[in-house]
Amino acid sequence: MISEPGENLEMGTDALGQPAWRVALLYPRQGSWTEADYLGLEGGPLVEFDDGVVEVLEMPTKEHQRIAQFLYRWLYAYVLSRDLGEVFLAPLPIQLWQGKFREPDVFFVRSGREEHLGYPVGADLVIEVVSSDRESRRRDTVVKRSEYARAGIAEYWIVDPEFEQIEVLVLGEDRESYRLHGQFVSGQTASSGTLTELAIAVDDVLESARVGS
Repeated sequence: MISEPGENLEMGTDALGQPAWRVALLYPRQGSWTEADYLGLEGGPLVEFDDGVVEVLEMPTKEHQRIAQFLYRWLYAYVLSRDLGEVFLAPLPIQLWQGKFREPDVFFVRSGREEHLGYPVGADLVIEVVSSDRESRRRDTVVKRSEYARAGIAEYWIVDPEFEQIEVLVLGEDRESYRLHGQFVSGQTASSGTLTELAIAVDDVLESARVGS
């Protein structure tokens, strides 16, 4: 049962300049969210869903968004020219498994992929642009690496502007973990391990973070 406003909450105040704590009482408690509750959230900060818990992510920087948009346009052009399916840009959730949703920065889904409540179940390739804070870096390089592999996503690109590299991972023979297809740095061309002729210069990706690129 949701507490009455202010119940056991010293923060339950309407004072000007204070956070709007009471707004939280309009939503389920952590651990009690359903998929429908999560998918019913309206626009705002990027939010992901894990077994009844919603996770509000750090707001991306302009540089992060420029890179994500650049990669979206590149991947979209490739997929469109071959009539392979669709490419999406966050925020848009994909279901990894029951009770687990993530919102990749960029992702590709082949035509005919299964959906759940109107959202793709998994994807065929996902791209995450690593943010500079420690929690985001761990989420993209460790947590999501494990989750995307468990969900059977064939290919995962980790674009790391801070270390100026792109790591391309593909599912191993066990279909439960990734193997390294390539770790590409400045001066090299990153290539896909599953999509023929899909490749991009690392320097072009890094340069896209700048205004006017």
